[in-house]
Amino acid sequence: MFSFKRGIKNILSLIFIVGLIIIIGSVIVSGLYPIAYKDNINQYSKEYNIDPFLVASIIKVESSYNKLAISSKGARGLMQIGPSTGVWASEVLKIDPYNSDMLFDPAINIRMGTWYLGQLNKEFDNNLDLVLAAYNAGSGNVNKWLLDSEYSIEGKELHTIPFKETENYLKKVKWNYAVYSRAYKYYMPKGDNNNSSYVDLIIWIKEFLKTNINKAPKGEVF
Repeated sequence: MFSFKRGIKNILSLIFIVGLIIIIGSVIVSGLYPIAYKDNINQYSKEYNIDPFLVASIIKVESSYNKLAISSKGARGLMQIGPSTGVWASEVLKIDPYNSDMLFDPAINIRMGTWYLGQLNKEFDNNLDLVLAAYNAGSGNVNKWLLDSEYSIEGKELHTIPFKETENYLKKVKWNYAVYSRAYKYYMPKGDNNNSSYVDLIIWIKEFLKTNINKAPKGEVF
């Protein structure tokens, strides 16, 4: 009986330590790589066939999840939708009436941003580097670079990106994309529009520990 209780104690202690490590790690990850507006990201990513982790990564790089962000060129909101892109998207998506202040609405901004990514995927045959370059520098520039042997050998890939800002943009988004894809792999589909998805995991750990600690013999838990 003593060995059994000791075994239960060791198992629960191990679970507690692992849970604590996960919670601390999740706090750090959630702070450095937050996710908000998950319902909107999931909804429109599914609608326009975009990886939600890519959308989350672009939002992180574009605005750091500041829904009121404005760039020096007038791009607005979470995914930094430019004025002309906003008008174009509103016409195609039949958002009427429309004005640029609506880009501060997370749902509208994410809808337009994911729709635009879908258009770029079609234009550049799902080539991630070209899509990201076009999102940052414009599809007109990317198409021009593809026709220039200085930047593209076969007209299908860019071996050199003339804009340093765009080159750095690709690196940042792809780095964040890799982190989000791994860190939130099992938890992205859950949650609401405000909490980081690791909250779901933390709640589960707390409930698991609470349930099992209550079942253990008193005085034999830790």
